[in-house]
Parts: sequence; C-alpha cells; structure tokens
Amino acid sequence: MITVEGLSHWYGDRRAVEGLSFTIQQNECVGLLGLNGAGKSTTMKVLAGLLVPTGGTVTIDGADLVSAGAQFRSRIGYLPEDPPLYKEMTVREFIGYCGQLKGMSASAVNARLDGVLATAQLTARQHQVIGELSHGYRKRCGIAQAIIHKPSVVILDEPISGLDPKQIVEMRQVIRDLAKDATVIISSHILSEISETCDRLIVLNGGRIVAAGTEAELAARAGGGSRVTVLVRGAPDAIAKAFAAAGVVASDLRDESAGLTRAHVTLPASMHGDAREALVTALVQAGVGVRRLVEDEGELEQIFLGLTKESAQ
Repeated sequence: MITVEGLSHWYGDRRAVEGLSFTIQQNECVGLLGLNGAGKSTTMKVLAGLLVPTGGTVTIDGADLVSAGAQFRSRIGYLPEDPPLYKEMTVREFIGYCGQLKGMSASAVNARLDGVLATAQLTARQHQVIGELSHGYRKRCGIAQAIIHKPSVVILDEPISGLDPKQIVEMRQVIRDLAKDATVIISSHILSEISETCDRLIVLNGGRIVAAGTEAELAARAGGGSRVTVLVRGAPDAIAKAFAAAGVVASDLRDESAGLTRAHVTLPASMHGDAREALVTALVQAGVGVRRLVEDEGELEQIFLGLTKESAQ
C-alpha cells in the first residue's frame, strides 16, 4: 500500500533522513524506532504530506503523495507528538469541528462521532472541556481528530509519550482497534511498548534505516537470542525435558508455591519463527502448564543498542 524509495529530507545543510526505502502493506501496523534525533518525526511528517521530500518518492496505492494533491492527502490521519487542541472546547465539539475542517458535512460528522469517540475510549469524557483533561485523554483527543474522516492511513507520532502505565495499556488497545480498519504507522523510542502493538519494526539511527523486521528477526540480527522468564506448573523432570526438547538454556530455576516453577530461559537466535511460541509448544506437549511468559526487562533495549552500535561501526 505504501512504498517509500530513496527518501531524503534536509533542513538547510542539516540532514534529517537519507536514503530511506521500505514498504508497508494494507492494514499492517508498523513501528518506527529510534532515539531522539534519529529522523522519526521527519519521516512521519513526509508520510503525512506535511513536508516535501528533498529526494526520493512516497507512493500510496500507486499515487505519488507530492503530486496527488490535498484531496488525496485527506486519506491520511496524522497525530503529531504534541496534539494541536482547542482546550476551551469540549471533546465532542472539538472532534466534530475537526471533521468539518477536513471537508465532512455536518451529517457525516454526526454519523461518525459516536464510533470515533468509542474507538478512542472517549465516550465517558465527550462533554468535558479539553483543558480539564489529563495528558492521556488529550492524546486520545489527538487520535480522534486524526481518524474522524475515516482515513486509510493513520500516522501517530509518539502516541504513548508521557503516559502512565495504566494509560499505556489502554493506548495499546486503541492502536490495535485502529489497525482493524486502517494501515497504522507509529513512532516511539520505547521499544517494549511499540513491540506490543506493531506487526513489524523499522529501526532508524542517524537518519538511516539500520534494521527492519519482526522483533524475533531483530533479535537474531543483533547477534544472539533473547531472554524470557517463565512460570510453569509440572514435575521437575518434565520441565527439564521440555526445555531440552525446545533447545533452550534454562537457569535460576526456583520452586514457587502451589507446585509452580520460575525459570529464566535464553532463546537461541537460531530457532525458526517466534522462539517464544516454540518454547510454549514444547512445554505444553510435555504436559507442563504455562502460567506466564514475559520478556526479561531491558531485553529489547539491548537489541536496539546492539543494532545502533552495529550501524555506527
């Protein structure tokens, strides 16, 4: 659906991004990862039609984004990192107003409003003045204005920035719901959160793409397997055999209450497909109950640091 070829953008004599090439399929959710200054926001603005690329092309459904004109760009919904909100308006008034600014008739806006408020989880706050909302709810208002006109492409720049843990969990569901009806592109420097919602990741460093793929593919590219912590129920011998059958290395096995065992497991990069799924399959086939499997804290960060270090060499 989206094809980017040789994309570059310069601010005067300063390069923001250079030579970016990638494709995004319809209804795919793709995350742009990178540290501050990596080129994420510039890429987002070019994809949204707000910046003209210095070089390269962006096509959506075969149409060139630059030459297609404003009518074609209306198929895109965009949330900047700092949502532009009219804080004196109520949520419902603001979203309706944004719909009319995007060329929708009053009847079309009214037909869409309730569904958009529900998708953004704003129904209970729709009559509240935006200036009285928390940071998380203001982010949701920004998402609602981006999707009121039912775009086929939704671009969200740092949608989880500044949210508390509860709001982050809720925002994950909002993004998943968006991906049911549109192609979604989000940017973030919080790897663990972006991996929870995206089908595929594109890693930027210094304005260039240094890696792209699924989380498992990036782990393999970074030069090693990932680590997870599992909580399982079963006989010790069965658990040990299951780990051996899966080809993983388990360490720090600890007996928990009620017959549960906790273990730290290293998943080799050589495992085909998603190593976590292979581990769970091996455990279940051995008659071991799987109560919990979580990525070890900091694992994704180590993957990202390894990729960016590799690109700098």
